[in-house]
Amino acid sequence: MSKQIDGVIEAARYKNGQITLVRAYERRGATFSDRVLVDRKTLLERLQKGKQYVIGTREDLKASTFIVGKPVMIVKQDDRELLATRENATRDELEEIPNF
Repeated sequence: MSKQIDGVIEAARYKNGQITLVRAYERRGATFSDRVLVDRKTLLERLQKGKQYVIGTREDLKASTFIVGKPVMIVKQDDRELLATRENATRDELEEIPNF
């Protein structure tokens, strides 16, 4: 990826097929934060403003080093905005990360 990563999402909480909350690490200058909880509305706003979030996990004992996966994107379907890691998603879906 050519753009700097602004956040790494490691887990998501769903209700009725829609993401309600994600557990993530966010960029704070040259390093990343501890785990933070970000609600759906805030995550959508950040993605709309051009922030780059990916799914992934923090490497043990390596501070701000992550194993990163697919980018998170907004997929427009009819009049809804979905959070997904693939363009043909029909509901909110962040692949390869656990629920919490």
